[in-house]
Amino acid sequence: MAGEASTVTLTDDYTISYDNASNTMIIQECTGLPSMVHSEGMWRYIRYGVVPYTLPLLQLQMVLIFTFTQASYYILKRYGIPKFTTQLIVGIILGPSLLGRFKIFKNVLFSIQGQEIIGILSVLSFTLFLFVSAVKMDIGMIKRNGRKALFTGVASMLLPLLIGMSFEVKIGRLWLKEEAYELPYITIAHCITSFPVLALLLEDLKILNSELGRLSLSTTMICDMLSLLAVISSFLIRIYQEKGTMFAAIDLGAVIIYIFVLVYAIRPAMFWVIRQTPKGRPIRDAYIHTIMLMILGFSLFSNFFGGSLVVGPFILGLAIPDGPPLGSTIVNKFNCFVSDVFLPLFVTTCAMRTDLRLIKFDNSFMTFNGILIVLIFVAKMLGSLVPPLYAKMPLNDALTLALLVSFKGATQLQFYSFLNDTEVMTDQVFTLSCVSILVIAISVPLLVKFLYHPSRRYAGYQKRDIMHCRANTELRILVCIHRPDSIAAVIKLLEVSCPSRERPLAVYVLHLIELIGRTSPIFISHQVQKKTVSNSSYSENVIHAFNNFEQDNQGVVSVNIFTLISVLQSMHEDICILGLDKLTSLIVLPFHRKWSINGIVESEDSTIRILNCSMLELAPCSIGILVDRGYLGRQTVSSQSLCSVAMFFLGGNDDREALAFANRMANHSKIALTVVHFIASDTEGDTRLEKLFDNEILNHIKLNNVGNEYVIFQEKIVKDGAQTALIVRGMMNEYDLIIVGRRHNVETSQTSGLAEWSEFPELGIMGDLLVSLNLNCTTSVFVVQQQQKKT
Repeated sequence: MAGEASTVTLTDDYTISYDNASNTMIIQECTGLPSMVHSEGMWRYIRYGVVPYTLPLLQLQMVLIFTFTQASYYILKRYGIPKFTTQLIVGIILGPSLLGRFKIFKNVLFSIQGQEIIGILSVLSFTLFLFVSAVKMDIGMIKRNGRKALFTGVASMLLPLLIGMSFEVKIGRLWLKEEAYELPYITIAHCITSFPVLALLLEDLKILNSELGRLSLSTTMICDMLSLLAVISSFLIRIYQEKGTMFAAIDLGAVIIYIFVLVYAIRPAMFWVIRQTPKGRPIRDAYIHTIMLMILGFSLFSNFFGGSLVVGPFILGLAIPDGPPLGSTIVNKFNCFVSDVFLPLFVTTCAMRTDLRLIKFDNSFMTFNGILIVLIFVAKMLGSLVPPLYAKMPLNDALTLALLVSFKGATQLQFYSFLNDTEVMTDQVFTLSCVSILVIAISVPLLVKFLYHPSRRYAGYQKRDIMHCRANTELRILVCIHRPDSIAAVIKLLEVSCPSRERPLAVYVLHLIELIGRTSPIFISHQVQKKTVSNSSYSENVIHAFNNFEQDNQGVVSVNIFTLISVLQSMHEDICILGLDKLTSLIVLPFHRKWSINGIVESEDSTIRILNCSMLELAPCSIGILVDRGYLGRQTVSSQSLCSVAMFFLGGNDDREALAFANRMANHSKIALTVVHFIASDTEGDTRLEKLFDNEILNHIKLNNVGNEYVIFQEKIVKDGAQTALIVRGMMNEYDLIIVGRRHNVETSQTSGLAEWSEFPELGIMGDLLVSLNLNCTTSVFVVQQQQKKT
């Protein structure tokens, strides 16, 4: 009967009463105070069937979530599903849609009382995640990005916002009645784009350093700034509607004062902290503790004035200078635990609030919101697609950019949760919005992998090598520097290449630094870069050494110096991009091992070796690996009466390229060049065409150097690799530098049997033989690979 009340007793301490007359539900729960934190043992759980202690319950919840998320990601990552998507899926599985319907999950592990503590921890987790993400952001990207990123960022935010608001005003208020006032906030939530979300996606897809990755980061940063402005404006409008003009004006004043204090007080204070920190020394703990206190304080401040808890710390993170020493220290201290433990906790607990059974389009409000989600997504895709196409970007790349900018993640999930907590968004709409995030989070990474292949940009459609570099033209070389101890060897190699006014040298120096404390990679051109606190000391030694080299060779050598701060796993992409932009014919990389003056291995860096191998596969031009075993790093041309260089020629593309480089040394009075041609006694494995090309370049160099006492040609007939190795060992100590071709996967009778003992395949058979540990000498080696044609 109407008007009667019904009561359901779930446990002795938990009852639900429902009044049919007023359509209200009253939940009564008895809670012991003070709350019990520490457990008395597992037998207590078995006796009562619950976990009444907060600490063991929180630990059980964290262990369960962590185990589920890691196991799911281990399974799904092979299908291209990123971490965020697996966390979202786990949350839905643990929620009332599936496992949450069982009593052990509903009444024991994730009861109403048990969800309170983990909910608080998850919000704190997301606050720290946004703060760390903001610290990684380089605000200077907004100034450095081009019109393409600017127009795409503005269009991808404003177009869906205008279309969504127009749809809400024109149709929503006619279709709906009392629910219509909630729609502007929901529309803004659907339109926002988050830089931290995209950065995580790009990192999972391993395209953070790609050209498209950089463009999407720049675009999303502009979107993020506009989204932040829209979110703050929506908070102020809501306060104005609920509390009046005076409260809205007070909150607006608080926001302005907060930003003013950040710009003119806190950010200068952060630079003061950097200046107070000696170069190479860590930031003092007192400064880090002060920043942690400000995170909590500004979070409380933003919540006190009607905003979300996360807004204040996010803006604070933007005020902290990114990169070393301060930004990298903060990231190192926070990032691991925040990203791998706290963030999955937040995403999973938010997703656990969804109930797939609520998705029923049985009312106009749900139907309208479903149309609104689709409409805004399509508008965002169009806003992100049109400007790149207008700028003549390839269709596949433009579609990929639009998909990346339209991606949704943890930031949108937090905003939906906030609207659900403040009763702006109903449980039905919240579930629908979370499902839309899940669909986008699954489909976008798969579509991006299908549409975009980063290696395509390195396809060699033109011959860009030393052999086809026209005589008496400038040779462009890109040299990469990891450590200061390789600078002298590289400069020595450039000196012995004998630049002259007839054959000038254009050198592009790229100083490579591992990315720490930033989300986006940084590329600095020292020709146009002003000296600042954050980057003045990055490449000081490199700049000084190569500027001196340019002055010593004035008129014949031009030097341009760059610094790249990037993650090592994808650093090769940035090197390839610079090589393409500068139209280089040769890229010089240092070997990953360092020898002492006594010929003993001092150190080796496996990450540099991985980088070298990646470059050999993707380089858009010829590439050389320089192995400094003593001479190059400790001598100069002026200090020696004669520099002895040998070129060991076996035949093939790489050897012809190496010989073309060695030929540049043939006209210098301080360079003695010896070309040693190893001829196989059995020539059955050689093709007539390859032999014709080999003879052509050899005869060309011989004819051009007739009568040149500094160029010597020798021929060595060998029957197998053992005889070749014996001859090489006997000649090693006669030269300061030996140049060879890589000849990867090419085995002829001259090298038969040597491949079985190869330690460094990236050097080829001959290069590996010359760098073997048992050859105790100081002769340096330069291994050359000719440009590989790609399709």
